[in-house]
Amino acid sequence: MDSSHEMIIPNDNLPFKLFLFEGGEGKYKRASHWHRSIELFLVMEGKIDFYLGENHFPIGEKDFIIVNSNEVHAIDAPLPNRTLVLQIPVQTFEVYLQEQPYLSFSRRSGEQNGKLMGLVMEMYRTYERKTYAWELKVNGLFEFVKYLLLTEFKDQAQAPDIIRQKIHLEKLSEITEYMKNHYDEALSLEKVADRFGFSPTYLSRIFKRYANISYRDYLQDLRVEYAVKEMVHTAHELGDIAVNHGFSDSRAFAKAFAKRYGCLPSEYRKRARKCY
Repeated sequence: MDSSHEMIIPNDNLPFKLFLFEGGEGKYKRASHWHRSIELFLVMEGKIDFYLGENHFPIGEKDFIIVNSNEVHAIDAPLPNRTLVLQIPVQTFEVYLQEQPYLSFSRRSGEQNGKLMGLVMEMYRTYERKTYAWELKVNGLFEFVKYLLLTEFKDQAQAPDIIRQKIHLEKLSEITEYMKNHYDEALSLEKVADRFGFSPTYLSRIFKRYANISYRDYLQDLRVEYAVKEMVHTAHELGDIAVNHGFSDSRAFAKAFAKRYGCLPSEYRKRARKCY
């Protein structure tokens, strides 16, 4: 998991990640993106707007949303909030993927939803207390979360167009993995398209059609994501950080940064340092 998130449970031996949403201070936007992990966003205070494909889901206090593997989503958090995120690698369900290659989960009735939220909250409280053998309890709670997802929240079937989109996103993931390894270089659309044997027009089209984001916006958001890590954890000059992560200068970095976080990099850095 990227360190731009504030981690609650940083133990890499655990089969999941549990952390506070990085947009907790508000004025936050995350452009369309996707990943293989399954995510549960549990809003404890405030409100967050989610955009899954073309659908808008406002999630209020004491409510949650499930973001499935390879499901394109964008996030808008204009106001302060306190949101817990449980990130589950899709490989965790490997045995069950043999019978249904593309697992998908959806919210259910109030009682079932309350049960799931209660388990995730108990995982959070267990870590906060850190009593003797807390790791065993957290792992046990996580296994029950998985059990509930599979027995009470699993969709029986997915529409052919959804499956088709996920297949294309799997292919796009190979490209975005390359971009993550080379994002700090001069990474033009033409260069990446040529690397994977596509025309620039075709690559641009599949980004827009299946990921709901342009190639350029995805690259800029990626650069911001990695630049934030250096910005928060070092005292390097912002101009140097900008160039280190593929931006032409600090002005270009500030513009892309403000689009995502709603403030200047210098302002964000000051706030972040107060937390350490």
